[in-house]
Amino acid sequence: MTTLSFEDDGVDIVYEGTEFRMEQELIEEATDKDYHDVTDHEVLQLVEPDPALSGEPRRIGDIV
Repeated sequence: MTTLSFEDDGVDIVYEGTEFRMEQELIEEATDKDYHDVTDHEVLQLVEPDPALSGEPRRIGDIV
């Protein structure tokens, strides 16, 4: 299971027992979108090769 914790300047992630952080700039570059317009589903897809997406995607701007 992957855990995402969103903050104004990046996302703290736990993936397969490994903790790391994706900074805002990296997420913007990977998605070609403004950080606050990226969804939680898009971040999860950056981390996991084939994530099980459930529920409606939420914008980071709405989460933080």
